Amino acid sequence: MTSWRRHLFYTKQCVKTTWKLRLGVLVLATLTLASTNRIWTNAIARSLVCAQDVAPSDLILIENFDPNYLLFERAAALQKDRIAPRALVPVQSWKDSGMPNYISQATAEVMARHARMVAWDLLPVSEVEPISLNAAFQIRQYLLRENIKSLIVVTGGFRSQRSLLIYRTILAGRGVQVRCDPVFGRVTPERWSDSWHGIQGVAEEFVKLQYYRFYVLLSMRPTRENRRGIE
Repeated sequence: MTSWRRHLFYTKQCVKTTWKLRLGVLVLATLTLASTNRIWTNAIARSLVCAQDVAPSDLILIENFDPNYLLFERAAALQKDRIAPRALVPVQSWKDSGMPNYISQATAEVMARHARMVAWDLLPVSEVEPISLNAAFQIRQYLLRENIKSLIVVTGGFRSQRSLLIYRTILAGRGVQVRCDPVFGRVTPERWSDSWHGIQGVAEEFVKLQYYRFYVLLSMRPTRENRRGIE
């Protein structure tokens, strides 16, 4: 009987964990994350922040996509220290005419004057997805036209690594040295996990960085016609 059944059936052993073991693993993981909170939160934040690199340059680029007065204040300080004589402020343009959106323009001008910036130019850019990449192409045209050889990107701290990556990629081989100056407000790399606003902002920037790093910039293969349009 046994001899013929083994050709049709077999016995399988299955080992399953108990609820006590699963609960114990969950508790252990929770305690580990809580006890090492400062270590991994700092690591996540620092991965989003570029290394500050401030040296004499031709131009300051203020990333004005999300208007932030602190960026204008920092640019004014760099001008005061004679790090760079001029600043470039991108502003939103009207889709039909390409002219500056007067609300975006007025907001930028008010912040620049209040920060006591010495000299700045406004550059209307069309906000087409992916916004940061397409804006960088438009900014590149200005830089090449004005014969800019070095610039400092003044931008929000947690988006700074993404910005540096984009501009260095877009300007590769163009003879333009790109530096970075991250600016922080209340939310800092050391304390971002203390508030829901900080967690939300860092999580969003982390996802955007990976999106640009592993998809947008890798898949960017301009055709000959696109290059002519960009140049």
